[in-house]
Amino acid sequence: MDHTCGDAGPDFLPWSAAMDRALYGPEGFFRRPEGPAGHFRTSVHASPLFAAALLRLAGEVDEALGRPERFHLVDVGAGRGELLAAVLDALDDAHPLAGRLCPVAVELAERPAGLPAEIAWAERAPEGVTGLLVANEWLDNVPCDVVRLEPDGPRLLEVAPDGRERAAGEPDDSQQAWLECWWPGWSTGEPGRRAEIGLMRDAAWADAVASLRAGVAVAIDYAHAVDSRPPYGTLTGYAHGRQVPPVPDGSCDLTAHVALDACAAAAQHVADWAVALDQRTALRRLGVRGARPDLATASADPVGYLRALSRATAAAELIDPLGLGAFRWLVQGVGVPRATSLED
Repeated sequence: MDHTCGDAGPDFLPWSAAMDRALYGPEGFFRRPEGPAGHFRTSVHASPLFAAALLRLAGEVDEALGRPERFHLVDVGAGRGELLAAVLDALDDAHPLAGRLCPVAVELAERPAGLPAEIAWAERAPEGVTGLLVANEWLDNVPCDVVRLEPDGPRLLEVAPDGRERAAGEPDDSQQAWLECWWPGWSTGEPGRRAEIGLMRDAAWADAVASLRAGVAVAIDYAHAVDSRPPYGTLTGYAHGRQVPPVPDGSCDLTAHVALDACAAAAQHVADWAVALDQRTALRRLGVRGARPDLATASADPVGYLRALSRATAAAELIDPLGLGAFRWLVQGVGVPRATSLED
């Protein structure tokens, strides 16, 4: 929804403030009782194979850290705790992390009923974490400001709760510097070009990485790179399983693709190293293959064949290069050597 309203009105806010209120305010989208899973499906909901892959990664980080007494697995933007619950389901008594794993869900919504007692619930990532921090589809919901090229130059956009937009003031110096560095050339061409300013995402990710005393942080999200930014931005809405106009009234998810390269640079002062790859590559290195079972086994073990076929189908969805497999992973390490399969 992209039309300009020039009338003054108290309900118009910068997109970042409108997103914050619509997503995280008292009546915000992420506080709704049905949770995000009631509106869209993530890799966590697609298959328990995703949680099993992250448990394997946690095991590799644990080994690289020398098997600390306590190993934290922090899920930032945890929804209703589905990922950590699935990880606990996959963790058997023989696993090296059994008895040492400390799962922490970071989420503003209230703790859901029925969540395993082992999972701690917090509004912020704890400080001094030793272990693995995962932010799956979190940064795309961190508020961002939106700028549009007008005939008289770049202008920040303000938006009303019904989605009406209006051009406001010019980007400030920090916003302009970010655009010049990370979205170069956006302001050339015809009026109407748009960009999303990632300063708040950069700061949020840098804070998340800085919460690690030692370990690995992984951001998984829709993303674009500096040499291929979309000319009209990516801000959109999702509700009830379909894409909808981005109306900041709390009725829908508000999301924009993430400049993960900018996030990586923002955290480089605390991280020792960084790896960027797509989800297809990452999950394949963590053992998610998607190969169909041999049809010849169907007659000898039909139940086993169907189970293997179901597993292969779920794996194929997670690594589909035209679907979930196209997600980008940013992996950054703090006080730990490059010792995981993601760096092969």
